[in-house]
Amino acid sequence: MRARLGDEFHAFIASLAAPAARGLRVNTTKITPEAWLARTPFSLQPLPWLPEGFLITDPHARPGRHPYHPAGLYYLQDPSAMLAAVLLDPQPGEWVLDVSAAPGGKATHLAARLQGRGLLVANEVVRPRARTLIDNLARFGVRNMVVTHEPVERLAQVWPGRFQRVLVDAPCSGEGMFRKSEQARKEWSARAIPGNAARQQRILAAAATMVAPGGRLLYATCTFAPEENEAVVARFLRTHPDFDLLPPPDLPYLAPGRPDWLSADLARGLPLERCVRIWPHRSPGDGHFYALMARRGDPSPPEPLTPPPSSLPRQSLNLLRAFWQETMVGPMPEDGWVQYGDAIHHLAFSPDVWGALRPVRAGVRVGRILRGRWTPHHALALTLTPDQVQRTLRLAPESRDVRAYLRGEALRSPGADGWVLVTVEAFPLGWARRVQGVVKNHYPKGWRWK
Repeated sequence: MRARLGDEFHAFIASLAAPAARGLRVNTTKITPEAWLARTPFSLQPLPWLPEGFLITDPHARPGRHPYHPAGLYYLQDPSAMLAAVLLDPQPGEWVLDVSAAPGGKATHLAARLQGRGLLVANEVVRPRARTLIDNLARFGVRNMVVTHEPVERLAQVWPGRFQRVLVDAPCSGEGMFRKSEQARKEWSARAIPGNAARQQRILAAAATMVAPGGRLLYATCTFAPEENEAVVARFLRTHPDFDLLPPPDLPYLAPGRPDWLSADLARGLPLERCVRIWPHRSPGDGHFYALMARRGDPSPPEPLTPPPSSLPRQSLNLLRAFWQETMVGPMPEDGWVQYGDAIHHLAFSPDVWGALRPVRAGVRVGRILRGRWTPHHALALTLTPDQVQRTLRLAPESRDVRAYLRGEALRSPGADGWVLVTVEAFPLGWARRVQGVVKNHYPKGWRWK
């Protein structure tokens, strides 16, 4: 890097030793950026490339320990990573695929841009990371999702040419993570770069087959190595003449790609300067690389999605209806109800969407039936607003009760018995069940504060 960066090298090295920038991205499906700024307890600085993105300027702030965080009002994300959804620019109603989606930063952003319409497929090949992905999508109240745990080649067999937007956030050597992660620094090895590049080439080629004509394909890494960045894009374009590299928008901190760091034969004739590099010594975020490509052809409207006919067993349907009548406001949807094991889900799309795949989560998990008893699921609570539920318990963000609830403790509150939606201000946190003034806690054990 010393030879490549020249006079900038010392500033670059100094930036890697500086504290990592902390970003906060507002969940626009739950609150507008303007409403968030009116109530935020944190000192924030707006980011120039998206209205919902901010820098946290107070080094002592702990936004992960504020009740607004489990309520899904924001995601804590590196500012450079927020650019992915800006570049890919998904539109409501489209089919969108995130090939390597965990832990969910970019996937939740794509979901917010879809505004609850269309389809988000979030894939993660590492099973434990898929669990974190599901939790973050649930925290954001995402309904129109399918979470899969598959090799990208398997996805390509099921969904050829089906998606208007595809994100490949490729596994890489992680050089952009050096100032954030000591583990990334310790595990880095130049010997791993050729293997990473070969894997990235394979993933990108398979993902490209799922892009619809006229669709967009975004390749992203968090490394500086040209072997994993411009070189991967160049080889892809050489072998995929139906894709064009698009120029990026005119935004601050976006540096051009570096075709001069490749061999002349590989770079010749390709507009690789249209790639985007974000440098930590020039921008408020960590190092990232992006290449936005379009598949040639006339775009077609996204395939319409409709809920499937309900297929619940009679006992499950009766328990669901009883819960709905006793707890919810308004009529229960007639369609979209399916059961997987002991879990009841509501789908906005038919299971035919995923064909022979076996998703690890689809739609909204509404509740579970154990030994003939119904328990609403946490994911349902996070999709609701207080006016959709008959009984709510509104807690102040700085109150002792809200922290007691998040620790899993019971509360006391007068009112009618039954399931209660617990909220921080008007934003749902989860379920509780009130019995004779005692509010029994049903906040998930794995989510509870210590």
